[in-house]
Amino acid sequence: MSSRNVSSPGTPSRGDTTTTPYGSWKSPITANLLTGGNVRLSEAQLFDGKAYWLESRPTEKGRSALVECDYSDPASPQTRDLLPAPLSVRSKAHEYGGGVYTIGGGHVYFVLAADQRIYRMPLDGHTPEAITPEGPFHYADLQFDASRNRLICVQEDNSDPASEAVARLIAIDLKHADESDSTPRQTVLAEGADFYASPSLSPDGKQLSFLQWHHPNMPWDSTELLIAEFDEDGGIQQAQKIAGGQGESIFQPLWSPSGDLFYVSDKTNWWNIYWAGSDKPIWEIDAEFATPQWVFGMSTYGFLDANTIFCTYTQQGIWKLARIDLKRGRHAQINHPGCDFESIRCGQNQAVFIGSGTTDFPAVYQYSGASDTFQTLASSSSVPVDAAYFSPAQPVTYSVGDREVHAFFYPPHNPDFLAPAEEKPPVIVFGHGGPTGATSAGLNLKVQYWTSRGFGVLDVNYSGSTGYGRIYRDRLENNWGLLDVEDVCAGAEYLVEQGLADPKRMLIKGGSAGGYTVLAALTFHKTFSAGASHYGIGDLTTLARDTHKFESRYLDKLVGPWPQAENVYQQRSPINHIEQLECPVIFFQGLEDKVVPPNQAETMVNALRGRGIPVAYITFAEEGHGFRAASSIEMALEGELEFYSRVFNFALAKAGPGIQIDNLEGNP
Repeated sequence: MSSRNVSSPGTPSRGDTTTTPYGSWKSPITANLLTGGNVRLSEAQLFDGKAYWLESRPTEKGRSALVECDYSDPASPQTRDLLPAPLSVRSKAHEYGGGVYTIGGGHVYFVLAADQRIYRMPLDGHTPEAITPEGPFHYADLQFDASRNRLICVQEDNSDPASEAVARLIAIDLKHADESDSTPRQTVLAEGADFYASPSLSPDGKQLSFLQWHHPNMPWDSTELLIAEFDEDGGIQQAQKIAGGQGESIFQPLWSPSGDLFYVSDKTNWWNIYWAGSDKPIWEIDAEFATPQWVFGMSTYGFLDANTIFCTYTQQGIWKLARIDLKRGRHAQINHPGCDFESIRCGQNQAVFIGSGTTDFPAVYQYSGASDTFQTLASSSSVPVDAAYFSPAQPVTYSVGDREVHAFFYPPHNPDFLAPAEEKPPVIVFGHGGPTGATSAGLNLKVQYWTSRGFGVLDVNYSGSTGYGRIYRDRLENNWGLLDVEDVCAGAEYLVEQGLADPKRMLIKGGSAGGYTVLAALTFHKTFSAGASHYGIGDLTTLARDTHKFESRYLDKLVGPWPQAENVYQQRSPINHIEQLECPVIFFQGLEDKVVPPNQAETMVNALRGRGIPVAYITFAEEGHGFRAASSIEMALEGELEFYSRVFNFALAKAGPGIQIDNLEGNP
């Protein structure tokens, strides 16, 4: 096994320290700090010299607020909420949403979380009006078609409960809405494929490009890029496929200001940027200029002008910024302290994006192409935290058999405490969701919450993760529940070998697909002493039958075709081998979860209760797949800490929430 730059547990930097066992250090990074002074930033956009973004606010029950920022005065950017509370902007398309708003013609158009209709509101107004009818429809990837005064978007039609939702690209006639009180006329632009995404209008408004894909593929497996011309009535003539197909994933088609179409493809193993009509990337590099399209509206590049691309790409899990000069065929990295970037939008030699560093909170930045400078428009945290308490990510590479696996290691660190000299720290291994996804090195208080209390954290980009090329991503084909589990177990064992972890206090946690990896690792291996499953999967057969359309054939690639491979599903489902799970587990579950329904957790919990294994089950009545409300986020963190503390007899720095742990001796 090999590693890069892995250090021992953090050494305090201050003189006044207390010697206290790992896991019981008092930390200023509290659960309340994670929610009371923090928001989640997403979907940064740029329109007419102003920046926009979404803020998911735990203190407002997870409301997703749309924010506008006028940064014309660099010394004092002016921000305001466009929509009054409690209005929330969120789409249920694909269950994960995204691409939920756009600006055009003096209006903002958005999907309202409460009823999933599209609304519009003047930028200087306060009263939204619905422009789509009530009904079982979801919308995403909103685009304003200025030349025809209409909105183009993806529609997901759930009218027939006996069959899957129908996906379409539609146009919504806004001129008709201006002239009548009735619902605007809708025109179907494309249908017939299982999924659509990323509609993009040419600068002259004459052409439309978009992505489509079909079951059993996910968008990171095989997608097709199509282009079509509009007819006189605003419909589209026969669309032509110009890129993509089986075994090729296309990401973010985008027109340049001069009318040339660009896109990202992984046909050389790496997601690189291409000029439509060329077989060679504009910058051929072993790096990824894309991320898996779990949500609509993702963007990793844009045009500062007709000849200059501003972009982000990742190598070895670290994201960077760059400029590409198309005319001269040159590229140059841009200096920025961040290591994780997303939501890049450009126009008129400017860009906005969201970025974070190893010790810097996520923030919205504005970039000036003329001066090559950055301006911070907003931070995800309004509460200052002394960076001395942060444990920066350390990239790690270790071997599992003949394959390399990548991760980030965070040693326990708190400047106020030392552990006894001979003690090794407990370590929590994180498994990210997806499983097609990735973790990053950007500052995450949900990691620092643990490291500042004396826990090490190993955040694993197991086989199947993105950011390391298609071959790495495709490792998990037919191997979910095998390679990912081997990788997290081997990561834990590697830290023990390096003297960085206590082998008797190895813990594992994960959410969604990461929760499945947790339960499979605890069931089929003996590496870990306890675990936490956040809305995780215990029964693959139930997931294959019950989940939503977007992921309904996902497991065909990860496990095997359903139902032909049902025996494989049963073999890899922890619930069918519950007699092998012998350590304490805590489960967290939203009761409104449509992706991983509550019966997944309940079946596992009841089985463990019956076998006398220590188990806790925490539910949240109004939460879905992932927790948004402050009370839920805080309860999940504090409940998990209390669980570990009582199982391993750590001394809590403060009283826990008093969770019920069944089958634990001395349980209150």
